[in-house]
Amino acid sequence: MPNKAISEQFKSIPTTAISDAMKGMNNLDPSIKPLKDTYKISGRALTVKMPIGDNYSVMKALDAAEPGDIIVIDAKGDLSRAVAGDFVIGMAKTLGIAGFVVDGAVRDLEACKALDFPIFCKGTTIAAGNKAGQGEINTAISCGGVPVQPGDIIVGDCDGVTVIPQAKAEDVLAGSLEKLKKDDERAASVSEDIVAVKKYLKEQIGKA
Repeated sequence: MPNKAISEQFKSIPTTAISDAMKGMNNLDPSIKPLKDTYKISGRALTVKMPIGDNYSVMKALDAAEPGDIIVIDAKGDLSRAVAGDFVIGMAKTLGIAGFVVDGAVRDLEACKALDFPIFCKGTTIAAGNKAGQGEINTAISCGGVPVQPGDIIVGDCDGVTVIPQAKAEDVLAGSLEKLKKDDERAASVSEDIVAVKKYLKEQIGKA
């Protein structure tokens, strides 16, 4: 698994730069958004595969998680039943879990926001899930149309969520930092300079 130092470094990098470094290949469906725009997460994935409406495996994930882990839940995109509400989210916060990423729904929206715990999800609903005892944790899943393996690095911010395969973490980190540097240099080169802006536009148009 990638060490925590690497995942912490990703936390200071916008998901847009990380996405560019990976050629846009590992971005979750854009419908999966943070409940608050201020949320930023970066950590190792603890994966959950659950049948629609059965959040028993979410409880197992909470019990197995280590502080700093991101719980990534394959709920099949279902919005009819919540995988968690404020009670479950409160337990996750107490345990030091760093965030939830849900291809599905949560409930108790106002109370969840009050907990100030990072939740990225497809939507919200009223109905609770049940606990029929099905589902798996720490297994390969698909979340938001992207494969996720246990231990992959998950990074999310107001623009969305991206997945960094653990075997490529160092290369993606280097590429993301380089992309961020180039973006800063490009912005500085055209800042409040009409001539520079026109020059840049002509260069880009000429590439088409």
